[in-house]
Amino acid sequence: MSILTRHFLNIRTKLWQALPAQPCFLCGTASRNGVWCAACDADLPYLTAARCPVCALPTHDGAICGHCLQQAPHFDRTVAVFAYAFPLNKLVQALKHNEKLVLANSLADKLTQRIAVRPDCLVAMPLHPVRLRARGFNQSFELARHIGRQMNIPALLNACQRMRDTPPQTALSRKERDQNVRQAFICTQDFSGKHVAIVDDVMTSGASLNEVAQTLRKAGAREISAWVIARTLPHSAS
Repeated sequence: MSILTRHFLNIRTKLWQALPAQPCFLCGTASRNGVWCAACDADLPYLTAARCPVCALPTHDGAICGHCLQQAPHFDRTVAVFAYAFPLNKLVQALKHNEKLVLANSLADKLTQRIAVRPDCLVAMPLHPVRLRARGFNQSFELARHIGRQMNIPALLNACQRMRDTPPQTALSRKERDQNVRQAFICTQDFSGKHVAIVDDVMTSGASLNEVAQTLRKAGAREISAWVIARTLPHSAS
């Protein structure tokens, strides 16, 4: 993380502390720590153990996992802050399904703190227009937009689009997820020579992120990072 970004986050923290206490989103107690209190923050499932640098799944010594060695994804690395587990899952679900957009900035701040390699631009995981109209917003773009403002990186809204309204991935097997999103995306911009970061809320199998990454490769991207708030770990996978 750059000195400028760290300085910005320190200022943001001081501003939060100067504001009147507000109810913690998770436990309801008065919080001067932001949207959730310091005690609840300490209970969030931060990813701290050694993990594969490509897909962010746990590995013994932080080496690339066997699956990524055998079948490398189209993205080069994954930055993930949390395991997708309680109570972090409640924050993500509230953002996505209950329109608690205030959570997007706080979650994006956590992700920004883990960024070590700066890309040229950000692309949010696209929603199909039908689903976007139903939900009213794309939570991944809300995350990307906030990160882009903090790091002064362009967040491109329409550069990558979802062309097929695919069924939700949650109830599908890994093989079905790969098939479900195959050729579901297109790029409307030339990314030749660019390092692109794809921003999403949760990475489960990685099928959607991988398909977007493949689409970006076809559009000329030389390097691709996957930035996610949370990673579903094997013991908690659907």
